Amino acid sequence: MTNGTEIVGRYRIEGRLGVGGMSTVQLAFDQRLERYVAIKLLAEHLADDPTFVSRFRREALAAARLVHPNIVQVFDFGLDERQGQHFIVMEHVPGHSCAELLRDHGRLEVDQAVDVVTQACRGLDYAHRNGVVHRDVKPGNLLVSDSDVVKLADFGIARAADQSSITQVGSVLGTAAYLAPEQARGEEAGPRADLYSLGVVAYQLLTGRLPYEANSLSELALKQQREPPAPLEELNPRVPPELADAVGLALSLDQEDRPANASLLAEAIASGARGIEPAPTARTRNLGGTAATRVLSGGGDPTAQTRVAPMPATGVRPPATARTRQLEPRRAAYAATTGAYAPEEYRRGAPERSGGSRAVRRFLAFLAVVVLFVAAVAVAVTISASTSSNVVHFRSIIAHDTGNAVKKFQDLVNQYTK
Repeated sequence: MTNGTEIVGRYRIEGRLGVGGMSTVQLAFDQRLERYVAIKLLAEHLADDPTFVSRFRREALAAARLVHPNIVQVFDFGLDERQGQHFIVMEHVPGHSCAELLRDHGRLEVDQAVDVVTQACRGLDYAHRNGVVHRDVKPGNLLVSDSDVVKLADFGIARAADQSSITQVGSVLGTAAYLAPEQARGEEAGPRADLYSLGVVAYQLLTGRLPYEANSLSELALKQQREPPAPLEELNPRVPPELADAVGLALSLDQEDRPANASLLAEAIASGARGIEPAPTARTRNLGGTAATRVLSGGGDPTAQTRVAPMPATGVRPPATARTRQLEPRRAAYAATTGAYAPEEYRRGAPERSGGSRAVRRFLAFLAVVVLFVAAVAVAVTISASTSSNVVHFRSIIAHDTGNAVKKFQDLVNQYTK
């Protein structure tokens, strides 16, 4: 489409801004509102697919409701019947895309890359909270304005294209490296798929290369499963290990291991750039040289995750949590059987246990006396059955001794049964 051509009698084409597999982006002048806009003209193979056009209209309407400083605003959508051209009118962002920055500079400085990614996180977080998933986060869709404001472009297009019956050779396979594993498997992409894609962008901005080089979805899926990406800090020594860990969380193969939302990813990236280890996610898994497996070095100040909490003063115990209340009986049992450390209250209970042992010994002595008494009675009965004179004399002695034993037995019983 030549310069000066008008779309629906309102938008005058001023020059081409870019070309993609799905569309051509032109700089246009809105003659009604007297402002420059970017107008995306859909490729003919998409414009001829009614399923795509219908789906894209719904997605474009959803994207038009996203009003955020880090999202390219959608102004208009329609069909120029005279030109036979479907179009989308968007906010014009003077500046460069991240794809152009990578082409010109190879990679970005750490501070600039962190700023780009954290701003993109804010835009994604807003979109996700409003129920819109981008599904095609890549450097070409991250625009950096002349005032260093990062804006996400092309919301809704990937989702609409996914429903089209046309094979997206130029669009899908061209961005395979940025697809989350669940997308490569053909599963539904949720907000955390966008976080994975942004993690790939962050890796590329910091190193100048992709974590996985693949020519097809199947090759990408195999590489993702078989080998971790090269450690980010080895490819760029200026990257702090903590920042590499934060990017590694976004690149987790299992989406449950990624940050729960884009806001948490932004926080992890910003903290990692300051040398603060990112907080672990709900689950961890083997990520090669990433956050899940790296052993923290002994040097440097301890982080919040590695700092040892000070021991409480003697005689003062911290308040018991639900977890410590659950574990204390197990600790006591373990200490009783192994002699290992027991909590203070169990040590205080030691004198009570020694007093109980003395009572047991007294009871055993009492039991021995009872046994001796029963034996004496049995002997006495045997003797009483005899009729010899010696036995009669001995019987009187036994009777006297038995009386004394009975009296002592009664005194013993009275003493221990008060």
